[in-house]
Formats: sequence, structure tokens, C-alpha cells
Amino acid sequence: MADTENINKEKWEHETLRELVFTSLKEQRKARNWGIFFRLLMFSYLFVLLFWGLGWLDTEVAGGTGKHTALVDLRGEIAPDGLNNAENINNGLKKAFEDRNTAGVILRINSPGGSPVQAGSINDEIRRLRIRYPDIPLYAVVEDICASGGYYVAVAADKIFVDKASVMGSIGVLMDGFGFTGTLEKLGVERRLLTAGENKGFLDPFSPSDPAQREHAKKILAEIHQQFIQVVQDGRGDRLKDNPEVFSGMVWTGAKSVELGLADALGNADYVAREVIQAERIVDFTVQQGIAERFARRIGRVATDFLSETRFTWFMR
Repeated sequence: MADTENINKEKWEHETLRELVFTSLKEQRKARNWGIFFRLLMFSYLFVLLFWGLGWLDTEVAGGTGKHTALVDLRGEIAPDGLNNAENINNGLKKAFEDRNTAGVILRINSPGGSPVQAGSINDEIRRLRIRYPDIPLYAVVEDICASGGYYVAVAADKIFVDKASVMGSIGVLMDGFGFTGTLEKLGVERRLLTAGENKGFLDPFSPSDPAQREHAKKILAEIHQQFIQVVQDGRGDRLKDNPEVFSGMVWTGAKSVELGLADALGNADYVAREVIQAERIVDFTVQQGIAERFARRIGRVATDFLSETRFTWFMR
């Protein structure tokens, strides 16, 4: 009898031990499966963030159903190596006009100006799109500032809306630089400039100012300024008041710019979408720059600056 009890006890202990082992293995397997699941979830999340940051995912808001107002932002300096280059702005405008649900386009500007070439390219593209899509109006809406190259872009719009405190105008061109004549000598540094061509050292900052080169630079500025004036006159037409100071490079408030014919009325993007275009829903078509593109542009810019010697720059600002 005792032997039977011992056998049953050993059998029960064995079964209990086996049950505990199996239960423990099940719990470990379950915990491992959940661990794998959460790791996969985390990796998926990180990959989504990475792709989004690199611009590999299309984050553009879909047009949806029904008419909408398309929005393209131009913020900051207009420059070939920045986000506000002509390629990006023109691509955003092109997509906005091509969308079948676009009732009107707003180009929202907050820019002090920049490259006359980039600004001119945007102006040309706006005029081309307005001709190709005659039933879709384009309005420029100014926030804090729309000066020089920014205004060069704005005059291509059907109308320009401003805030009463916006800064407008600066229709002019400048060329800036520095003169370091005598500085190197004081530091004990010898300047060795070798050129082939009498004007190859044009406006060299470490050489004495050459009167002939200065006059030539002024002619270049005057020519670009005249191009700017013509673009403004073509864009604004009879709305522009006959005031000699308009093209002097002066700036005005938004309220004054309406009086001068530089702008048409007061209003922000929401007002223009709701009251003028009459499509209150706004869809953003602004081109967003990914991390990879920003990195490539930054490397390219550093390399260009390192390999070239910049003597002067000119801007519409």
C-alpha cells in the first residue's frame, strides 16, 4: 500500500512538474512573440518616419471631392539653393493648377526678395499657367513682407491682397560687397592676384576700386532694374499710380500700397478662399523638401563655396 502511495505521489509530482514546465514554456513563448511584435511595430514606425523625412512618402493632401482653394507658400529668400527656388515653387503651382478640383490658387508670399533670375522664372511660370488654365484665377496674398524679388513674383497674379501692416515694394536692385584695400598689408599678408584679361578681377575686394568697373556694374544694375520696372508695369497695368517714387526702391505699408496701386485690397488667405474664390476648403500644394534633398543641397553649397571665390552678389531685396 505504501509503495502504491509512493508511486502515485511520484507520478503526481512528475505530472505537476511537467505542467509547470509546459506552462513556463508557453509564457516564455508568448512573451517572446509579444516582444517580436512590439519590435516589428517599432521598426515599422521608425521606417515610416525615415521615409517621410526623406520625402519618399507622398505627404501631399489629396484634393478630395468638391472644389477647393489650392495654396502654395513662398516663405523666405528666393534663392537657387534654398527651398524657395523656382523649381519648387513652379512645381507646386503646376500641381495646384492641374488638380481637377482647384477653383482658384493662392500664392501666399512672405519674402524680402532674392535672386532676380529665380523670381523671373516664377513670374514666367505663373503667366504661362494663367494662359493655359484661363478659368482658374491666381491671387497673391502677402503676409509680413513682399519686397523686391517677392514683389517681382506677386505682380504676375490676377490680384494682390495684403495686410494693412504688410511691407511692400522695394522695386530696385542692389550689388553689395566689401573693400579690404590696405587690410592685408597691415596684417603682413601679400596679395597675389594673377589674371588673364584686364577685367577678370572685376570688383576684387582686395584691390583699389576701378572707376570703369564701377560704371559697368552700375549699367548692369540699371538694366536689371529696368527689366524689373517693365515686369511691374506689365503686371499691374493701369492700376499702378503715376508716382516716381514707386520705382525708387522705397517700401510702403500694405494700406499705402493699395493707394499706390501696388496691391488691390486687404485680405488674408482665408478671406480670399472664402469670399473671392468661394471655395473655403484650402488644400496645400507647397513642395516640401525632404531630409536627403536638404543634405545634398547643403553639401553642394559648401563644395561650391569652397571651390569658388565669391567677389560680389546682386539681389532684388
